[in-house]
This record gives sequence, structure tokens and C-alpha cells, in this order.
Amino acid sequence: MSLAKELNKQGNLLFKHRGTLPLIILSLALLIFILKLKGPNAFMTHHYYALSCLFVALFGQFIRLITVGYTADLTSGRNTEEQLANVLNTKGIYSIVRHPLYLGNFFMWLGLCLLIQDLWFTISFILIYWIYYERIMFAEEAFLINKFGDTYLDWASSRPAFWPNFAIWKSANSNFNWKKILLNEKNGIVALFSLFWLFNFIEIGITTSNWSLKPNLWLYSMIISIIYYALMKILMKMKLV
Repeated sequence: MSLAKELNKQGNLLFKHRGTLPLIILSLALLIFILKLKGPNAFMTHHYYALSCLFVALFGQFIRLITVGYTADLTSGRNTEEQLANVLNTKGIYSIVRHPLYLGNFFMWLGLCLLIQDLWFTISFILIYWIYYERIMFAEEAFLINKFGDTYLDWASSRPAFWPNFAIWKSANSNFNWKKILLNEKNGIVALFSLFWLFNFIEIGITTSNWSLKPNLWLYSMIISIIYYALMKILMKMKLV
């Protein structure tokens, strides 16, 4: 099998299981975080440092929001069974980078990794993310080349794969679809705030031996995100959105 076919095969397999990597990262992050808190050099995360990590993660979520909000239906989604693309997105954020959703995912998980305060873990995450998603991006581009041919190749030839080139920005033709992001991004938003609360809860529990719920920014943020998630699920079930 040629290298191109092998990368395409690996990419399609990883695409179907791309929800696995976050679980692996989360498991390792929790393990390292707990070991550091129980170790001889135990620490308490400074409030402003934690907020900075949250800002990095929210920046990634913002990238996802502006990507999903301006794209056509059945593109840039959370599907895992197969590649989907009814049309080729070329304007808005897609005018400056070919894979903005994976760029957004990167910053969302980078924010959480930085919270661990372990340099080698963060470096390992970056390398694993690069290898993992490079193959997924290769498979996606092979699919788009097969479907759109020269139209995709002409567009992709002047757009970077991952790091945006703001000098070539072209405004999106469509209006921002608030309904789409409220429905599609609820999982990511509730997971983000829940994880930041979880790490804060574990840190307080281990360092103070007090495992009771402490009312703070992290708890309130998680509760609000859960209410939002539940509301969207109810509205969807009632077919009101």
C-alpha cells in the first residue's frame, strides 16, 4: 500500500474515533494532576492562572463558533461515521485556514493541558495532537479533492492547513447562524466548563481534604452551562428549534 493510501486509511479510521483522543488526554491529565497534588511539590493553582487557561480554551471555542456559525449545513459538523460536505466552504474563516475546527479544538484542549502546569505533558499533547489530526486532515482533504476536484485544489493551494493567514481574509456571504451554534456546540461548551470545575474541585479536595461543593466561579459556570445544555435538548426534543 502506498504511503498516501496508508495515511488516508489511518485518517479515516481516526476520523471515526476522533472522540477517543480527548478521553485519553483527559485521563492522563487527571492522573498527572492528582499525582502532582499528592507529591512533595504540591501546589495551589493561582486564580488568575486558571482564568488564563480558561481564556485559552474559550479562544478555541470562539474559533469553533465563528466557523460553525458561518458554514453551510452538513459541513463542519461533529459527524463521525463518514465525511460530509454538500458544498465547499471558502469564505469567512475558511478563507484564511483550511481546518479551523481542528485549530479551535487545539486551543480548547491546550487550555486544559496548561492547567496541569506540567511542561512535558503539554509538549507531549502538542506532538500527539499534531500526529493524530494530521492524518485526519489528510483523509478529509483526499475526500474533498475527490468530490470537488480542481475547485478544491485551487482554493487549498493558497490557504494554510492549520495556522491562519489573516492577510487573505474574505468575508462570509451568509449571515451568522446563532441557532446552529447553540444546537451544535452545546456539548463542547458544557464539557469545557465542567472540566475546569472538576479540576478545581479535585485540587481543593486533595489540598484541603474538604470534598464539599464550594460555591465559586467554576461551579456557577458549570451549572449555567448544564442549564443551557438541558434547555437546548428539551427544545430539540419538543421540535421548537
